[in-house]
Amino acid sequence: MGLTGIFLILFLIVHVCLNACIWAMDGGETFNIAANFMGAMYVPRVLEIGLFAGFILHIVQAYMLENQNRRKRSISYQVPMGNKGSKWYSRYMGWLGTFVLLFLVVHIKNFWTPSRFGMPDGYTQTYNGVEVHDLYRLMKETFENVWIVVIYLVGCLALAYHLMHGFQSAFRSLGVYNKRYLALIKGVGVGFAIIVPLAFAMMPISFLLKWLN
Repeated sequence: MGLTGIFLILFLIVHVCLNACIWAMDGGETFNIAANFMGAMYVPRVLEIGLFAGFILHIVQAYMLENQNRRKRSISYQVPMGNKGSKWYSRYMGWLGTFVLLFLVVHIKNFWTPSRFGMPDGYTQTYNGVEVHDLYRLMKETFENVWIVVIYLVGCLALAYHLMHGFQSAFRSLGVYNKRYLALIKGVGVGFAIIVPLAFAMMPISFLLKWLN
C-alpha cells in the first residue's frame, strides 16, 4: 500500500503540472501540445500501463486490507473514541477511496477514453504543422455542465481527505518512524493534500466561470 500510494502521489504531481498548462492563457496551445506529447510518445504510453496497474493494485490492496481489519475486529468498541483516537478521515479511508474511484471512472470516460480511442469530429488543432487533439476544447465544453463540475468538486474533496491521511501513512508503512522526519512528512502531506486537490478543483471552476477563453 505504501509503495503504490507513493507511486500514485508522484503521478498526481505530474498530472496536476500538465493540467495547469490550461492557465497559460494561450487558447489551450500549451496544454494541447503537452497532452499530445504524453499521448503520442512511447515512454509515457508505457508508463501509462504501469499507472493503471498501480491504480488496480492499490485499490485491490485497499479492499483486502479493509476486509482484514473488519474480520480481526468484528465487534466495535463499546465506547466510541471519535477524533480522540483518530481523525475521522483516517477511519473512513475505504469510503473516501471509493468516492475517488467513482470520480476516476467519470474522469476516464470524459477525457482519457476520447483521447485514446477517438475524439469527436473537429476536435483537433494544428501547431507548427502538427495536428493534435484539442483536449482544451473538450475540457471547456465538458465543464460547461454545472453537474459535471459538482461531481469533480466532490471527487477533489474526497481526494484531499484521502491524501490527508494517506500521504503520511504511506511513509509510515515503509518504516519511517523518526519523530523529526514524521513531523516534516506530516507537514508536507497536509500541504500536498490541500494544494493539489485545490488546483484540480480550480480547473473546472475556471471553465465554468469563464475565466478561460
